[in-house]
Amino acid sequence: MTQPSTSTPVRRRAVLASLASGVTVLGSGCASRLRAATGWQSPDQVSLQIKTAPADADPYALRIARQVAEWFRTAGIDVQVTPMAEEELLRQVLLNHDFDLFVAPTPAQFGTPDALFSLLHSRFAGRQGWQNPFGYTNLDVDGLLEEQRRSTGSDRRDAVERLLKSVAATQPFTVVGFPDDIRAARTDRFTNWQNTDLQSPMGYLDLNRRGDVEDASLDGSNTPLDESDADEPHLEVVTTDERPTQNLNPLAVEFRRSSAIMGLLYDSLGYSRNGVTVEPWLAASWAFSEGDDGPVARIELRDDTVWHDGEPLTASDVEFTYSFLADTSLGSTIETEDGEDDSGPVPAPRFQGRSSLVTDVRAVDSRTVEIQFVDCEPRVATRALTVPVLPSHVWADRTGAASVGGIELGGATEALVTNNIPPVGSGPLEFVRNTPRETLVLDRFDDHFLSRDDVDGVPPQLADAPAFDRLTFSVVGSDMTAAETVASDDADVTGTPLGAATVPRIGRASALDLVVRRSQWFYLVGYNARRPPLTNPRFRNTLAHLVDKRHLTSEVFKGYAQPAASPLDGTRWLPSDLRWDGEDPVTPFLGTNGELDVERVREAFRDAGFQYEDGKLVGG
Repeated sequence: MTQPSTSTPVRRRAVLASLASGVTVLGSGCASRLRAATGWQSPDQVSLQIKTAPADADPYALRIARQVAEWFRTAGIDVQVTPMAEEELLRQVLLNHDFDLFVAPTPAQFGTPDALFSLLHSRFAGRQGWQNPFGYTNLDVDGLLEEQRRSTGSDRRDAVERLLKSVAATQPFTVVGFPDDIRAARTDRFTNWQNTDLQSPMGYLDLNRRGDVEDASLDGSNTPLDESDADEPHLEVVTTDERPTQNLNPLAVEFRRSSAIMGLLYDSLGYSRNGVTVEPWLAASWAFSEGDDGPVARIELRDDTVWHDGEPLTASDVEFTYSFLADTSLGSTIETEDGEDDSGPVPAPRFQGRSSLVTDVRAVDSRTVEIQFVDCEPRVATRALTVPVLPSHVWADRTGAASVGGIELGGATEALVTNNIPPVGSGPLEFVRNTPRETLVLDRFDDHFLSRDDVDGVPPQLADAPAFDRLTFSVVGSDMTAAETVASDDADVTGTPLGAATVPRIGRASALDLVVRRSQWFYLVGYNARRPPLTNPRFRNTLAHLVDKRHLTSEVFKGYAQPAASPLDGTRWLPSDLRWDGEDPVTPFLGTNGELDVERVREAFRDAGFQYEDGKLVGG
């Protein structure tokens, strides 16, 4: 497999706002010239639309958006807040790039420096998914993202520090804060809730059964369990996210809130338990050597691994997976939206940051594969080993042009639009059935390597995991209903994080455990840097000064969140002068206690090259 060229045809990329590249500080005169150069000289009031999910889908996003809109209006900006279904929000933002601003939580994978590569590098500015949805282009940031891949030790730390400070100054997005992951759980059938992360598949595999068979003879409602339930009880999960019941395509970014279900259905070569190191999983082992253009990994697969349909899993499937993620058309010609044929690659909208580390894959034999990486350190390269391995005998037939109702969709393949039901993976759980918007049922896959008596290379607590023979996800309409469902013993745990408003209800229920842990993901206000005046980094920086993160933490999250100034807050990579210390260290709020100081705000916008007419913010 050879990695496709990174130069994408113009008609399939958004035009990069290159004039903003590398700019971190602009005087008002330079800002005015920048707007003139980008064709934006408007006497009209600055008008922005904020898109976000509705309250029944997200307990925080809409409230954040409305408060931010209120601050923007105080600053003289015309603002509209538009809530929409999560699936449609992600489609408009991540796939179509049709937005001014959006408020949403990020996926959980942005916890290491290299995770920022696909999020911010300009080569991804026209791609779909969480690959630079902001259209952000900054040559300094590009260079630092590339430098941190190649460096080690203090050199890498220095590159990451400069990277984070440049991003904080130019604000492609404004970090609001890291919310606590709040869940309600029962402990009469399963334990270890406090030590698990249910945003990750490993969280489900880490669960323990409550005691021995005799200890599990009651299910909490004084109803005796039957013999099969006592041996391997079912895990009942209640969720407010209906999307996994409708779509199990691991490539469909708009249907994925977390990686948990996909990680239970699909194995990857490696796994990460702590977000720092990657250890072998489907791979029995790997060894790195230095190639001419970057590291090379020789990977040995576990013996006798099979797909859920009984077909053998081989090194050819691994080779196919990386080729397919880079180009889901596998080199076929796909008609674009303007009716022209285009032989350029059609990459998957997920996993591009990780799969782009790979330049070539070769199956040596049925159990051995060699992977060539870009010029990077081996520790960075292992991130590419965490993508799901796909069965070639299923996905190879999905390379043609996508169609809905017989009408072809330009520039997309069938792989990107299929709902992939039933899914065929190799993971520890296999698909049983689904009822869209209601339930999803998965069973333990008895031929998985975790079920073997002689399994090695995995943590001892995962031997013979999972601790259940069936996992059922049931959909309800609200966080409070989810908590009530667990309290009434109709579920074991809430599968999606709950809002802070549910905490008093959980605390009053003696049968429930309140499980609270800091999440690895954060809420952000994302800016579309393709659209003026958001093309101007000084304008985005000034907008960030209008967001009182401490106020949002108190009023919206009820204290169950930590305000932050950087996407790597809480990691060892955060430099001391980007740590939260009562206020944002880079873009402090222009006011106090949630109230803007209008004169300071107007002065800041004037310094950025804007003007006011009758209290309305207008272009220069």
